[in-house]
Amino acid sequence: MSENKFKGYAAWISVCIVWGTTYLAIRIGVAHIPPMLFAGVRWILAGVIFVAVLLLSNKKFPAFKDLTHIAVMGILMLGFGNGLVVTGEQYISSGLAALLITTVPFWIVGFDSFASKKSMLNMFISGGLLLGLLGVSAIFGDNWKELFNKEYLLGVLSILGAVVAWSLGSVYSKHKKINVYPLMSAAVQMLVAGVAQTILGIILGETSSVSFNQEGILSLAYLIIFGSIIGYGSYIYAIEHLPLSLVSTYAYINPIIAVFLGWLVLDEKLNIFMIVAAILIIAGVVLVKKGAEISIAKKKLS
Repeated sequence: MSENKFKGYAAWISVCIVWGTTYLAIRIGVAHIPPMLFAGVRWILAGVIFVAVLLLSNKKFPAFKDLTHIAVMGILMLGFGNGLVVTGEQYISSGLAALLITTVPFWIVGFDSFASKKSMLNMFISGGLLLGLLGVSAIFGDNWKELFNKEYLLGVLSILGAVVAWSLGSVYSKHKKINVYPLMSAAVQMLVAGVAQTILGIILGETSSVSFNQEGILSLAYLIIFGSIIGYGSYIYAIEHLPLSLVSTYAYINPIIAVFLGWLVLDEKLNIFMIVAAILIIAGVVLVKKGAEISIAKKKLS
């Protein structure tokens, strides 16, 4: 195994574990700091620290011709993807948010299929998508009536919007090759998204609702160090050196950690419907991955 491949697997494992804990930190943080400012400050501070460390390590800042592509990745994955997660977690539990985000691999496979201009659908992928749909339905269990609650519905739609934006950004990142050190690309994406989110937060008047206290500051610090610098840096590195279909399986692990922590720390609901939903979604993702691997293998042979 090459050194880059080994580091890629290490980065993927980091994403699997660390990002499962960030849902709890976000849920705590947005109770004290409005969503866009919370997300924006997080990414700006993380980006500044990351860029400074990389420049001191003699890594080059991206050339102007690459900045457009980097900005698109940052706006899609962090600006919309993370921004909508932070928005959604104002209204729904961290565990529910994490379970909805497990649908990321479905969207990635679909968008990747369009990007490659060849359909990847087969019996495994179709079956996996059906299981995933049943799983998402089971999440709500006996709480379907909650979908008529305006705030609850807004939270669910925000998370689903985040899933679509993140998946689009991931596929774009995979297909638009740039000559930039992967971690420098991640750092600049953080700055772009952070500035955009902060400007939006100021426009929305969020500055008047900021309440800095120990919980809010600690959750922000945790997200800057672990969620942003370690987590996102690892994700960008992993998708540069490993198959996208493999990297996206971090969605298997994240919800298990998030649901458990939400139940343990915030006393969030954990019932049989959420457990069944998690099993169905993860089984669906496994089938989609299997189908994607078969489709890719066939294309290589043709």
